[in-house]
Amino acid sequence: MTTETSSRGDRGVISARRTESHDVSDIIGLFSNTTDDLFGRIDVVHLLERASLALTLCNEKNVAIAHAVFLDYPNWNITDQSDWESFLRENYISSSCTPLNTLFMHLCVAKEEYAAECPQEIVRRAFITVPELQFILLFIPAEMNLEPDMENVFEKMATAPDSVVDNDFTLFVCPRHRQYPQLYVRKARLEDHDDIRALWTHQNETLKETCSEYSLADLIESQDEDNQAAVGEAGGTAVGFMSLCSQVNVSLLQECFDLGPFHGLCKPHPEDILKVPQDPSLQEGEDKSNQTSQETESVPSPNVEHVPDEDAAVPSSGAVTVPHAELLPGDAKDFKGSATLLEAEEKGSFRPLYRGASNAFCIRLFWIDEKYETRSLDFLQYVFKLFPDKDFCVILVPHHVPEFPLLQSFVRAVPFCTSRFGQELYVFHRAGLLTSFNVRSATNNDLPGVQVLTETLSLNKRILNDFSTFTLLRRDPDGTAVKAFVAEVLDQIVGVSVIRDEMHIEYIRSHYNIEAFINFNRHQQEEHGHLCHFVLNPIFHHYTKYFLKEILRLAHKSSLYYPIYPQYVKGKIAAFQFQTPCAHSLTSALHYMAPVRPRRQIVYPLEELGINAPSEQVSKDQLSYSLNHTNRKLVLESKVSVNTRIVVVGASDVGISFLETLVFWPRLQFNNLTLISTHGLPGKDPPGSRHRGFLINSHCFNDEDHAKMSLRSWVNVVVGKMTSINRAAKYVVVSKEEKVPYDYLVLCAGQQYQVPAPTGADIHKLPTNRDVLSEWPQRYTGKVPSNHFTLNDSQDCAKAARWLMEHVVNAEGNVIVYGNTMDIYTTVEALLSLGIAGARIHLVQPPLRSNVTCLNNNELEGAVGQALGEAGVSVHRDCVLAQWGTGDDPDLITSASFTTSTKPFQLQCSAFFSFAYRTVDYETFKAINDACLVFDGRLVIDTKFCTNDVSIRAAGPLTKYSRRYYADERTHSHFSSKEIGSELAVSMLRLLDLTPQPSSVAPEGTDSLIPTYKGCKIKGGVLPGGYHYLHIAKPGIPVRLDLELCLSDHGMEIITGKAREGNYFRMHINKYSMVDGITCFSKEPFPASNYICLYGQHERLLNDLCYRWNQGQITDLYRFFREPWSMAIYHDQFIDLKEELRQALLSEQVPQPLPEDAAEQSPCPEPLLRPVLRFLRRHRHRLPMYYPAMALRRAAEEAATGPGGADPPAP
Repeated sequence: MTTETSSRGDRGVISARRTESHDVSDIIGLFSNTTDDLFGRIDVVHLLERASLALTLCNEKNVAIAHAVFLDYPNWNITDQSDWESFLRENYISSSCTPLNTLFMHLCVAKEEYAAECPQEIVRRAFITVPELQFILLFIPAEMNLEPDMENVFEKMATAPDSVVDNDFTLFVCPRHRQYPQLYVRKARLEDHDDIRALWTHQNETLKETCSEYSLADLIESQDEDNQAAVGEAGGTAVGFMSLCSQVNVSLLQECFDLGPFHGLCKPHPEDILKVPQDPSLQEGEDKSNQTSQETESVPSPNVEHVPDEDAAVPSSGAVTVPHAELLPGDAKDFKGSATLLEAEEKGSFRPLYRGASNAFCIRLFWIDEKYETRSLDFLQYVFKLFPDKDFCVILVPHHVPEFPLLQSFVRAVPFCTSRFGQELYVFHRAGLLTSFNVRSATNNDLPGVQVLTETLSLNKRILNDFSTFTLLRRDPDGTAVKAFVAEVLDQIVGVSVIRDEMHIEYIRSHYNIEAFINFNRHQQEEHGHLCHFVLNPIFHHYTKYFLKEILRLAHKSSLYYPIYPQYVKGKIAAFQFQTPCAHSLTSALHYMAPVRPRRQIVYPLEELGINAPSEQVSKDQLSYSLNHTNRKLVLESKVSVNTRIVVVGASDVGISFLETLVFWPRLQFNNLTLISTHGLPGKDPPGSRHRGFLINSHCFNDEDHAKMSLRSWVNVVVGKMTSINRAAKYVVVSKEEKVPYDYLVLCAGQQYQVPAPTGADIHKLPTNRDVLSEWPQRYTGKVPSNHFTLNDSQDCAKAARWLMEHVVNAEGNVIVYGNTMDIYTTVEALLSLGIAGARIHLVQPPLRSNVTCLNNNELEGAVGQALGEAGVSVHRDCVLAQWGTGDDPDLITSASFTTSTKPFQLQCSAFFSFAYRTVDYETFKAINDACLVFDGRLVIDTKFCTNDVSIRAAGPLTKYSRRYYADERTHSHFSSKEIGSELAVSMLRLLDLTPQPSSVAPEGTDSLIPTYKGCKIKGGVLPGGYHYLHIAKPGIPVRLDLELCLSDHGMEIITGKAREGNYFRMHINKYSMVDGITCFSKEPFPASNYICLYGQHERLLNDLCYRWNQGQITDLYRFFREPWSMAIYHDQFIDLKEELRQALLSEQVPQPLPEDAAEQSPCPEPLLRPVLRFLRRHRHRLPMYYPAMALRRAAEEAATGPGGADPPAP
């Protein structure tokens, strides 16, 4: 912030920020009479969409007083944007301007009273924001003169003797040194002590604990060959301090971090062991590398799932994939280097062995005045001269310290997932100081250099093939234009990228929320590019954003897209060449791209819509993938890196929702997210796998959702089970072996089906349930027989399905399904679909522990019971497991005995499925209990997800609220897991101070109130008889349906069809006329995702549902909700339209209700009609079934003016 004085003499604090789209009207309001003369006719929205940098100055009241927009090519149409550098060399004397260090001012406007001061301040802010920026250029017409306030900022650039360009335009330049000069860095002296100490007092407590004020003088005075100190000086005053040491424990760092890309921070040595001896059996696998050349994790630990085989670029840590995507530097003076990559196929715990001397020095202490922190890189030019024999500079930073500007030029070393080293390691190579980084279009002569750059990559052949395609044909086999670019330093190729035109942009627009990043209508089809390959030497990693910026400029693109395909796509033949995983190599640019949220899709009834259906580009099925994006606005906007170690235990819906929220949070990059899960992340198997039907579907996340999120690209995954928690040392023990450290631990393990212990009752004595229920249920502690199955996730289901196919399907014997949850019905249907005869299936139901059944609907229970009978399935009710017999093989259950309320019985058994006992897993309980976390049947939390340890949060069915809330029954299991996980993530962001705090203070005493969650609770699946089932209910404790119907304020029930006929559809409309319950039970598949959108809607929005029902106009709700009028309700942004209409109603712009005759002529007031028309216009590609928006407008205007009125003007 700075203080400015207006022409009226008013002094005030001025702050700068990035310009947002909502500033457009303010910018236009600041235009003056000379704006068009200086900058030409400006389309502000178009300009902001392509701005490399746009800044806004605001006063103390947050009112915009000035704006400036900078692009990476000249204002006015003087020369092609890809060729301005040669244009400057030919026409102007100065040749120092390069695409790396130059931006062009395209607009600068300010309030009249601040016009004298703002141009200088906004230019200074531009230099602060972009450290590499050295020149700002401005072209104006030759006949125009700069305003006096601008003349103080810019100076005229001299033209070349033979140039004639000055006849039309005059070029002005503002060099950095006039506004924000570089620091003068020198050796620290004792007389600097007072200045340095003054800076030290303003530093954070972590730094003060590291270095006391009394040791400053010692650091300065005790300098020698190994220990140095430097200061940065501005105006004769020390504004920054750096303490350095040449002694680095590289052996320790090699144990904790993957330093392969940096040759272990050692000098090359002939005896270095960099690679596991090649195993011929692995040779074949190298060519089958999926999604993104699987080099990301070079040193796998025994039970760590090193997901980046599919994880595009971001390794588990998320920050630096470069190390494995690019050529590795060996000697700083020779970029080719000698280090070799380890392929992901090389299993085991091998780690490279480096025998050379240390090649690094370290920054022990560093602080700098906040005003000059973006000039931190100025220190490195000096400090590398202090250690001429060292090529790497390293710095260790505590996990909780925010990433400061100096670190943005360093490469973050990827820590091993189980490393307990308490700090982050950042590395910088001396060659990174070179500024001759140049990007140009590739030529045939570049092929040898590209071969050298990519020779260690598993997908190097694919990269070279695509590169050759560009140099030879400029198009790929399907005719799409291909472009290739190389990055050079000192005439040596250090980077290569291949892009193509994005031909599926309408699909992207309809399936991903790309409009959160760009104003789509402001970009032409040909301006969208598809990033296929991006390879960059890691020592130039900090130039990644400039490489991307140059690709966009040289290719005349405004946006780039990079897909990541799921693991199961490996080996499939895609419909298009570039829809295969191997079509895209690992990209180190992913850290500089933004993950794009997938959009909820409308399931269109294509036959009913006919010619009114959306285009095939919108509705067609493609291989699901996660999408990453960058554009001209984003490339120079740095993300906020968060190195805090957040460990999530459990891949439940709550845990996945928590991770999803953090990963997709705008402008944040979480580098240390870790998931501990028994089977890793879900979504590994292709959609439609036969084992999917065993368990009920919560509809929180499906396989397509997992593919479109690609959490593997951002999250470490440790495969195993949490067995203990060390709260003092802050680590979790996994499978009694690996120690996973954390700063914050998030427990989302949920509850699982457990193996129930037989009561042990002797059935020969004819016991009844009354004799054994006091001891039931209990956890079985013995060895679990191999044919006993408890299914808790898709991996368990897949394992059971394989076992059944091998041992049961083609054999004889009974399959017993034991339990009374919804999963028993879906499992029976799955068994029938596998080919097991119904007569061999026995459904055994234990006594209910609640008066609410799993279906909670007598009509549905009757239909399911009839289907079970017709299939030949035997049903036994109110049965308690007494014993199971193992016969000759103690590993197999051969029979099972049950007690009932009358007499016991025994069944032969070939497979036993248990769904009778669900609770917290014993090992999870033991880990929680041994860690002295409060456990009261479930893990106890407060309303902010906190346990009794400030570093441990928990959510989901694993938890319960503390007894002080007097709400023992209101657990998270009664609410939407997806909503719970999202709220948990928001609470974590507030804890880390990464999201704005609420503007209003919560009323006193509200901390003792249980939070209210609004998301619906969903379950669905395929039940016996082939019935497709979906139940959507309001959150809360379930109540028996027959009792609920008796309530006086129950509302209205709308039911069509019969359950036994397979066309049952029930909707509950509450007393507020809102939909708060839906049950579908159909023989035919139905669009469940569409029906979920109906929850919470007012019945009037549903085409006057209640009125039409009362009038007898609705006989089939399935057909009613397939009609074209309903499609808008299923649109993912319909909620935004509702909010806009609500605001219009609250703003009193809508007149009072009109008389009936007037209402018939003008059925919709204009303030309400306009938002609806805008919505239909904006989304016409997804909602073409509605009457054209322009025609609607004309119809409304004709209704308002009458048939004899004048024609409205053309839009």
